[in-house]
Amino acid sequence: MSEFDTTMPSIRQVQNLIQEKNEVELKLVTDDLLVGKIRWQDPDCICLIDHYDQPTIVWRQAVVYLKPKI
Repeated sequence: MSEFDTTMPSIRQVQNLIQEKNEVELKLVTDDLLVGKIRWQDPDCICLIDHYDQPTIVWRQAVVYLKPKI
């Protein structure tokens, strides 16, 4: 299991998105595009809540990019 290093800029950036409850776009290696708010993150996964309040747990290794939705 990998250690969750909160000093990493990427971890802090995602934490800010969680705290600010910003909507994000999450592009996956499968070419799917998920939109929602990040509920939590751990060393392996990110939990995204969609417009229907449905959680989706995404493995970090499946993510191509994550960006705030404008």
